[in-house]
Amino acid sequence: MSIIKNGVPVGLCSDHAGFELKNIIAGYLESQGIATKDFGTFSAESCDYPDFAHPCALAVEAGEVYPAIAICGTGNGIGITLNKHQGIRAALCWAPELAKLAREHNNANVLVLPSRFIAPETAIENVNVFINTEFEGGRHQKRIDKIPVK
Repeated sequence: MSIIKNGVPVGLCSDHAGFELKNIIAGYLESQGIATKDFGTFSAESCDYPDFAHPCALAVEAGEVYPAIAICGTGNGIGITLNKHQGIRAALCWAPELAKLAREHNNANVLVLPSRFIAPETAIENVNVFINTEFEGGRHQKRIDKIPVK
């Protein structure tokens, strides 16, 4: 069952290194009838990932998009930025098994992809697994409840 919420678009953001892969994923999602909201970047010109990660994270926290997909060269910079937000659980995934566990065990709400280390086909496979995997809850919820800094 898909975690896509009716009427709520999937958020997308990237820096210049993730721009091409972001566009491939956007096209794929739209071909599947899944609406997206793109927070940028909108070109392959050098830019700073926080400029796009923060607005995307705020939109996830506000329920304006769900889930989100974020992309930079390694996935590290954009993922670190996203995870500064209390309501974000961004998971760096380069294999479908990681995307599955990020959803099942961590209730990740942002899939982070490393554009320089993943083929577009594998990225799309990660997206499919991520959006079609439910959170298991139970013992995992207790751990998630301990994540926010209070």
